[in-house]
Amino acid sequence: MAAINIPFITIGPSEPHTHTVVFLHGRGDNARNFAASLAHSRDSRRRTLTDAFPSFRWVFPQAPTRKCASTPDTWPQWFDVWDVRDFAANEDLQAVGLREVVPAIRRILADEAALLGGRWDRVVLAGISMGGATGAHVLFNLDVAPAAGGRLAAFIGFSCRCPFAGRNLAGMRNVLGLEGVPDHGRVVQNTPVLLEHCTDDPLVLVQNGRGLRETLRGYGAQVEWKEYTNGGHWFNSPTGMDDVVDFLNRHLGENSSAGISTTLNQASSDAMDLS
Repeated sequence: MAAINIPFITIGPSEPHTHTVVFLHGRGDNARNFAASLAHSRDSRRRTLTDAFPSFRWVFPQAPTRKCASTPDTWPQWFDVWDVRDFAANEDLQAVGLREVVPAIRRILADEAALLGGRWDRVVLAGISMGGATGAHVLFNLDVAPAAGGRLAAFIGFSCRCPFAGRNLAGMRNVLGLEGVPDHGRVVQNTPVLLEHCTDDPLVLVQNGRGLRETLRGYGAQVEWKEYTNGGHWFNSPTGMDDVVDFLNRHLGENSSAGISTTLNQASSDAMDLS
């Protein structure tokens, strides 16, 4: 399968660069709108994530536009889904897109690590909804040499699930059949994971998020799980944002500060996300 390139937008750090977050948007959204929408989700100190981590570079890849197999619609989506009410229906369809985008996202992560002196353990992979599901498969299929940190800095998933759940790690990798995949589970096991899900999420039900949690734990991952009673198919704020800031501070050793805000103007949190 021919390699694809995924465009992205960035928000640069306002202090000397220490870490990078590669953040995948959900189905039907786009990178620019999603980056702007983050300004609406703040912690209890009224900070955006870019405010809380001024030394971070933020990278927002753009999903390809795909024709939906089961409807006449065309969406920006990392992979296609036959039935959003039953994610297991015609599930093999999801592998088609994942085979294309997972290697491309791995290349983005490699490029970002190179900007940090080859330190993959200073690169965070995050995603919401379909972006989080895609990020999980990137993590499953990622090899990082011990000299480069042997892991990612963290994986953070919001309102997301696990396509092809119910398989062991080798079986999960066999679904995509990619090249450059390790024969061990060290990256999954050593990368700290935070999963957040709102119990009132009407699109990706919380039990789907719990399924991703159990899949990762079954592979030996260190998973912190947070549930919130409200927030829908989006971020919980401010508690959920507080938990992200706390998680990153604990695992990355960064002290958050007021910093210089790099919040984008004209933000909108009503992006269409149907995954």
